[in-house]
Amino acid sequence: MLLLRAHESVVLEYRPVLRHHGVNEAQWRILRVLSEVEAITASELAHRANLLPPSLSRIMPVMEARGWLRRNSNAQDQRQSVVSLGATGKALLARAMPDVTAAHAAMSSAFGKERLERLLLELQALQGLLAERRLAQT
Repeated sequence: MLLLRAHESVVLEYRPVLRHHGVNEAQWRILRVLSEVEAITASELAHRANLLPPSLSRIMPVMEARGWLRRNSNAQDQRQSVVSLGATGKALLARAMPDVTAAHAAMSSAFGKERLERLLLELQALQGLLAERRLAQT
């Protein structure tokens, strides 16, 4: 429960900034993932954005209609979509990123930069350990 509460508290720091730019948390995560790659399969996008594939399937048509992303068929596997950042999505990221960065800086300053860095390292370690355990169980 504490991890869930902490997650919600962090999201609350970013929500007003995202709302100001007309994007929700899930859409922002998708845009951030797409900003880091040239193109990606929808299934990998769902994984990296921490979204369930059905949720991504519901979100993508809205984002595509707004020009935030583009979908094409995968040349190797027609059953899969390949997703990339659209021109309007690039512009949105460029407009919103300074505000998101400022929100992050304010949170980091309030909590303490070193404390936040230690917390992030510990969360990464926990995530890695749990992923290893799941792999070992299969």
